[in-house]
Amino acid sequence: MPMYQPSKRDGLVGFEGGRILDLDTAVKNGVLGEVAVGGFGGGVGEKIDLKKMIEELNLPEVPSVFICPISLEPMQDPVTLCTGQTYEKSNILKWFSLGHYTCPTTMQELWDDTVTPNKTLYHLIYTWFSQKYLQKKKRSEDAQGRATELLNTLKKAKSQARIQALEELQQVVKDHVTARKSVVDEGGVVLLSSLLGPFTSYAVGSEVIAILVNLTLNSEAKTNLMQPAKVSSIIDILNEGSIETKVNCVRLIEKLMEEKDFEVEIVSSHSLLVALMRLVRDKRRPNGHLPALGLLKSISMHDQVRSLIVSIGAIPQLMELLSGLSPDSLELALFILDVVSSVPEGRQALKDCSNTIPNMVKLLMRVSESCTEYTLSILWSVCKLSPDECSAIAVDAGLAAKLLLVIQSGCSPVLKQRAAELLKLCSLNYSDTIFISKCKLTRTIQ
Repeated sequence: MPMYQPSKRDGLVGFEGGRILDLDTAVKNGVLGEVAVGGFGGGVGEKIDLKKMIEELNLPEVPSVFICPISLEPMQDPVTLCTGQTYEKSNILKWFSLGHYTCPTTMQELWDDTVTPNKTLYHLIYTWFSQKYLQKKKRSEDAQGRATELLNTLKKAKSQARIQALEELQQVVKDHVTARKSVVDEGGVVLLSSLLGPFTSYAVGSEVIAILVNLTLNSEAKTNLMQPAKVSSIIDILNEGSIETKVNCVRLIEKLMEEKDFEVEIVSSHSLLVALMRLVRDKRRPNGHLPALGLLKSISMHDQVRSLIVSIGAIPQLMELLSGLSPDSLELALFILDVVSSVPEGRQALKDCSNTIPNMVKLLMRVSESCTEYTLSILWSVCKLSPDECSAIAVDAGLAAKLLLVIQSGCSPVLKQRAAELLKLCSLNYSDTIFISKCKLTRTIQ
């Protein structure tokens, strides 16, 4: 049977006469790139499971010679066919079980269906992954120790030294799971929370919030952060921060809202709502749209805040932005508009906004069934508020034809029923002949 021969395009060296040299020579000659000579397992006293290393490392780039051509995943048990091609054993056996007796890569018919373990390649794979695994483990242990040191520094540091310690801790926590656990286990959450308050500077507050959003906060920690002075500090930073800091503030407030003892008064803040709408309106930084709308959605689900959302002018602002939002952001915006239409001020603001009916008619059957549900609900609220005026505008905008499409589509029965009710409401001010003429699908198709 031919020996396994890696292609030259993989940039591997350490081959001689079409044959892989022994492992130490291959490593020495650079087959494994940065992996140093140290025997199988990179000098590990106890052998580590290859599958565990592959899963935990989850590396984006792996030498192509280690990849199974069938699954495109790193091989754990490489075997070679008579054609010289190597595959993960379980994958090639499954290929055979499906009745294929060819080489998947070359499509040559096999004159021998024996699969031979490619031990040399296995050792190359194992050594490469074990070295990476040990490097990662060492970095994690170093990060854990460094996190502890930085927490101790924060207990006594002032001014610029405190900011520098926070900046480094934020980076360590962001990059290492073990560092996050260390911060939580050693009471770091309480220490960090104590730095938020009415006199917190932006430099300190932004770093503290960036650390907290990456930690697992228990109920006690969330309750501590829900103190009015701390929430006020978070909102102040949200109003003046960079886009990254703004998003971190939004994520932290969302975490607090998950707490069962959360009180809606915490987010019943004119300043918070204005800051969120400012984030949604920022066309230069669209990465803030989804987080801001997500938090607005959570806030709008509380009845007592809906009138406040309307009072800051959210409805005309959202209507103006709809056409430029991504599908996910658009769905959130429509949800918010639908929810605020449940209060009288919301319905009136929707009616008074000249873009409401044309925008809603345009979005029907355009994005998703959820979006269609929200637009139908909004149109129903507006047309019900002023049937004569709004129904006429809606029909002229092509609503009748769109409603017929909804009724004839594969939408849920509930949506079809709502469309039929809205169609009936719109037809009340027209003779049958005129209304039927307005139901032609020409405008919708165009």
